[in-house]
Amino acid sequence: MKYKQLSIQHLQWLLFSLAIVLATHSNNLPIWVTVACAGLGTWRYYMSKKRWAMPNIWLLVPITIVMCLGVALSFNGNFGRDASLCLLMLMCAMKLLETKTLRDYMLVIVLAYFLVGSLFLFNQNIATFMLSLLPLMALTATLIQISLNQPYHALFVFKLAGKMLLQALPLMLILFVLFPRIPGPLWGIPRDANSGMTGLGDSLELGNISNLTKNSSVAFRVQFKGNIPPANQLYWRGPVLWLQNKNLWLMNSSAALKQEVLKVQGDATDYTITLEPHNRLWLLLLDMPNRVPSEAKLSHDYSAVANQPVRSRIRYSATSYHQYQLSPTLNALERKMALQIRADENPKTIALAKSWSHLKQEQIIQQALNLFHQNNFIYTLRPPILQEHVIDQFLFTTQKGFCEHYASSFVYLMRAAGVPARIVTGYQGGELNPNGRYLIVRQSDAHAWAEVWLADKGWVRIDPTAAVSPERIEQGISDAISETDELPLVVRREYPWIKKAYLGWDSLNNGWNQWILGYDNQKQLDFLKKLSGKDLNMGDIIIWMIAATLFVILITAGIVLRKSTRKLNPTQQLYQRYLKQLNTIGLQPHTGEGALDFAKRVAQALPAQETLIMQIATHYNAMLYSKQPTANAIETLKTLILEFNIKKP
Repeated sequence: MKYKQLSIQHLQWLLFSLAIVLATHSNNLPIWVTVACAGLGTWRYYMSKKRWAMPNIWLLVPITIVMCLGVALSFNGNFGRDASLCLLMLMCAMKLLETKTLRDYMLVIVLAYFLVGSLFLFNQNIATFMLSLLPLMALTATLIQISLNQPYHALFVFKLAGKMLLQALPLMLILFVLFPRIPGPLWGIPRDANSGMTGLGDSLELGNISNLTKNSSVAFRVQFKGNIPPANQLYWRGPVLWLQNKNLWLMNSSAALKQEVLKVQGDATDYTITLEPHNRLWLLLLDMPNRVPSEAKLSHDYSAVANQPVRSRIRYSATSYHQYQLSPTLNALERKMALQIRADENPKTIALAKSWSHLKQEQIIQQALNLFHQNNFIYTLRPPILQEHVIDQFLFTTQKGFCEHYASSFVYLMRAAGVPARIVTGYQGGELNPNGRYLIVRQSDAHAWAEVWLADKGWVRIDPTAAVSPERIEQGISDAISETDELPLVVRREYPWIKKAYLGWDSLNNGWNQWILGYDNQKQLDFLKKLSGKDLNMGDIIIWMIAATLFVILITAGIVLRKSTRKLNPTQQLYQRYLKQLNTIGLQPHTGEGALDFAKRVAQALPAQETLIMQIATHYNAMLYSKQPTANAIETLKTLILEFNIKKP
């Protein structure tokens, strides 16, 4: 089969659309892949412009091998999402080196459509959706252009592409609403798809949280069913750390520990959290949680642990209490772990704590808080680097630190003085978005505090940071430190217009997350139940989808047929009579070909009547685009067409 050969103008359209696809993926590709693809596209352009010969297979094969080796080396043999994207992008660019016919162009465009879809493997927010529209429009316009017999003006082609995409909108909405949602992904998540996720870890080392505070990304969003609690009660409980190993604090997962007893008092706080993916098991809950979502369970120390790592955005409801008593008794194993420190480190800190050992537990706690409050301790994002005996250095020398410094040194002091203590990590506070009345908790709100065990009271939350910087707890991180240049712009108070714009954008993102990305199997069933008034199963949904799709197709077909069978006006009737004459010698206008362009082709075939042919085309165009052709104009066109005569062979 012989395929249509395309011109350099068609190649320019293809390269233009592929360049847009490449640009949208520039952040997802190594620099060398972007440069290689751009180089291959440039090479293909000069092949056509300078009439260079196409490379043969002996050149293409080594280039392909080098590209594949480059991808393998760049990702250390890990063939996941990122490596697959690089390989597909390079192969699409390599295919350009052998594109000659319409079939080749169509294949490259189909690959490019797939590359546009792969944008959503990296992010599914509104910005990504809007970004995908540009290459989608360019590829559709290119598809239209190469399907026509001659190049058309870019504005006309882009308008037609936009119209075609809008015409597909009803079918897209039907498939979105009715296409069966299958719980879980359709295929396994690539091994490297979660490598870029950031968030609170399950261990604590000096510097961890202060570095996380510089991150402006959203950790989770919270919507309360009632009133929003005051800022000093917004402690979002994450991993609880028991074990100390030099400068590192770790969780304890011992199976020997039983669930701590929780007794709640006062009114419950009900809320719903939309948690961003962080590729770990824990969930965030308001301190102290009493009810957790079905996809999680409570650990022995009341951290919420999911059944599997959180690798996609999830939404869950929970109940917490501000007034509670946790574990009024402490068994021997828990006491041992809550008092564990190493005797060969931090001698000054241990000596200070021993000097308090004759005091009651509450007095020991107050002594430690007074140490922070009455001395020149500074709450800062730029603490000095600590080496050996880090607690001693912090308490007696530098006295500059972030929340992890105060929490870890406080717990160390408590343990050295004989008071059981542990570190709790999570987030503190949150910013109210008035556009949707929900809280935004960012990575910059990450925090660490302490829990001490008191006889007959159980585990009690103590936040030593509040003794140094009460502004951090009452107002937020931006009012607590002087180095605001270290904070993200959206957190700083000195840029209110940026904050206002961000809150507006976040409300859009939140709506997108809830209604588009959050449209899962359960929401689909609930929506269709409201629509139909009864419970629907998978078979019913499929029948609805097929019926709705056929309905849209029939409506569209009816509109098209109505247009095609629409009664012709007198001008069009005369021109159709003219075309019937030309059809007898095999001359008919191509799809999208105007009257003047067609007349030029006819004049080449019938040079003796060139003047008459051009007069007919010019007169027809003038009448076709006038508001109301006059009777004289119609009579003139009729006379011209009657003068036109084709002698049959």
